Amino acid sequence: MSTPPRQDPSCQDDNDPSSLRIEQAWARIRTDIAPIKGTERVATRDALSRILAEDIHSRVNVPSTTNAAMDGYAIRGDDLQADGSARLELLGKALAGHPFSGQVTAGGCVRITTGASMPAGADTVVMQERATVDGGTVIIDAGQEVGQNVRQAGEDLAQGQRVLAAGQRVDVPELGILGSMGLVEVSVRRRLRVAFFSTGDELIGAGEPAGEGKIYDSNRYTLFAALQALGVEATDMGVVEDSPEALEQAFTEAAGFADAIITSGGVSVGEADYIKQILNKLGSVNFWKIAMRPGRPLAFGRLRDAWFFGLPGNPVSVVATWYQFVQPALRHLSGQDITPPLRFRVRTADRLRKRPGRTEFQRGILRQDDSGELVVHTTGSQGSGILSSMSAANCFIVVPHDSGPVAAGEYVEVQPFHGVMG
Repeated sequence: MSTPPRQDPSCQDDNDPSSLRIEQAWARIRTDIAPIKGTERVATRDALSRILAEDIHSRVNVPSTTNAAMDGYAIRGDDLQADGSARLELLGKALAGHPFSGQVTAGGCVRITTGASMPAGADTVVMQERATVDGGTVIIDAGQEVGQNVRQAGEDLAQGQRVLAAGQRVDVPELGILGSMGLVEVSVRRRLRVAFFSTGDELIGAGEPAGEGKIYDSNRYTLFAALQALGVEATDMGVVEDSPEALEQAFTEAAGFADAIITSGGVSVGEADYIKQILNKLGSVNFWKIAMRPGRPLAFGRLRDAWFFGLPGNPVSVVATWYQFVQPALRHLSGQDITPPLRFRVRTADRLRKRPGRTEFQRGILRQDDSGELVVHTTGSQGSGILSSMSAANCFIVVPHDSGPVAAGEYVEVQPFHGVMG
């Protein structure tokens, strides 16, 4: 009697001892990869979405002078009356960019606009709504405080202060900070070079006729958008046919110029999945499966001088593995300091189906209920081919590895997709 062939665990199996827990998989990635070395100097406006290659110290005080935070009147705090209003002589005016050249003496005040330098002798600004002008006299309401409505020189950034650190990504606030210091150019890491392609003879591109058994390739659009948002140099190598020769040629070409290679499809158990054998020939595989749903068949390894990320073929699995592993790995490779994603606990409005053995990233909709409390709803069916569930969702519901079903009303951990600035 012949011995039946050994069957590898299916991607549908919940318990597979060969699958790494997600924490173990990420630890391996973080240990293996190191940031790229190349740097370049770019104009400050071109630094958006780039990674700083140097610490940035302020060359100036910001603001450069002590100035008014309100439109009103610059006065001496000593002239304020604790038990009533004060009557002061109007000496002149100070405008932003046009300071008052004299000095505020006892019993005097100067009309001042927001951002204008404080006149010599003045240390307090009374907002115009708290003052009345009577000819050449200004009557100050009672209840003012010494030093109010004044921004001190260097209050935001002090000269010599380290303002931004190497490894920090330049987003909207950081670009404004660079501009506030008058910097013409900065040193940044060179852009990461990433090649990506899909595998599968069933895939066709947009505009092609959808014949029997053919499907349109959404994964390359997903990865293109994700890579564009990350600010890397992305090269779309199209759809590569399911043959060892074509795949080896594509890998060899990509490894010739890319820092990282991302594929979708071809990493699960199947007769036409040749990627693993090619990687073992041209490089090395660190791990092949993780205890995650969706997204168990996630491969990570080295292909000559490039890092390899083999994503599953199912569209939702591509998105989930991208956000949980590939995006932070590429950020680290780019030289960016990365921090754990924001997660917090809320009640689930729905019962969550779950079996122990994998960490699940279910798609959820985070919203306020009638009482104002944050709750999360599922998007419905959690199939890994339902890409529309990602569009409907605004968060992942993260159900831990050892957890079973979760009853409605229980607390769960959620991971929002986006912050206020992206």
